[in-house]
Amino acid sequence: MELTSATWRKSTRSGNGECVEVADNLPGVVGVRDSKNPTGPVLTFTPHTWRTFIGQLKRH
Repeated sequence: MELTSATWRKSTRSGNGECVEVADNLPGVVGVRDSKNPTGPVLTFTPHTWRTFIGQLKRH
């Protein structure tokens, strides 16, 4: 999967700067990576799966 055009962003709630980064500007995929290792592995999710995950986090 090609992620070279991904625009990565950190949560505004990230206090110390070490968190996950999300790229949700790509068609059909959301990328998630560790901000401490930006060249490391990336998890990918469908937009629907990502929205479901975030929705569940907000409920708890």
